[in-house]
Amino acid sequence: MWYILIGIPGLEDVHSWISIPICFMYIVAIVGNLFLIFLIVMEQRLHEPMYLFLSMLALADVLLATSTVPKMLAIFWFHSVNISFGSCVSQMFFIHFIFVAESAILLAMAFDRYVAICHPLRYTAILNSSAIGKIGIAAVVRSFIICFPFIFLVHRLIYCGRNIIPHSYCEHMGIARLACDNININIIYGLTVALLSTGLDIMLIIMSYTMILCTVFQIPSWTARIKALSTCGSHICVILMFYAPAFFSFFAHRFGGKTIPHHIHILAANLYVVVPPMLNPIIYGVKTKQIQDRVILFFSPISICC
Repeated sequence: MWYILIGIPGLEDVHSWISIPICFMYIVAIVGNLFLIFLIVMEQRLHEPMYLFLSMLALADVLLATSTVPKMLAIFWFHSVNISFGSCVSQMFFIHFIFVAESAILLAMAFDRYVAICHPLRYTAILNSSAIGKIGIAAVVRSFIICFPFIFLVHRLIYCGRNIIPHSYCEHMGIARLACDNININIIYGLTVALLSTGLDIMLIIMSYTMILCTVFQIPSWTARIKALSTCGSHICVILMFYAPAFFSFFAHRFGGKTIPHHIHILAANLYVVVPPMLNPIIYGVKTKQIQDRVILFFSPISICC
């Protein structure tokens, strides 16, 4: 069985124009995140929990963008709209897998800030290299366990020949809606995953920052308060960029079909897989002095040679 991905419904005439910023953002995302990973791996001073988690986030961003954007650009540039059922299901799995894993990484980064601010004397003891490795493995295993059932949920459905997906990439409900079978189980499981995995992550992140704020406002010095909160600024920006468009896309796809134009939803979903991956390394590069110093130090020999 072959499916047809039509890109952005209603905007087919401007696909080539839309592809230009998407391609640019994809290149910036790949180069920026790979450079960030390289910098963290090569610089011994950046082998701290905060930066190791950041390298995991950068890797997840690279994988998320790469699992979607090349096919998206192929649709926009070459009208390569055909995709096999197996390839579509594989893309669906990796998109949801990476999303859930990235959510867990953001939770780990919130926990890192909580320990650093609320329990600074125990920071290195709690978040040692072994603990960081276990957290990374747990994020991957949890994501796999949560997302693997999606494959069976779409395989169990009976399809009656409808094969047009009004999207630029394959995702769970987009495939399920092509079936002439009952998809209530798919809907319930999708909502359950969103609420009990990603929703739980958000609740724990909020709890972490609530305790951080309680600790910070007990510090008598305003200068010390601002310094403590400044270490959280980059992470808060990344959290907002990750969860806000994701939940907009999730709920718009399920409940906003009549109120939100379909091309707006698809366009937002397309931008979601490139904008946060592009901005994350920029945000951390601008707001984190240690990374700024490493970047300057890395490029200074090049400037001297030139």
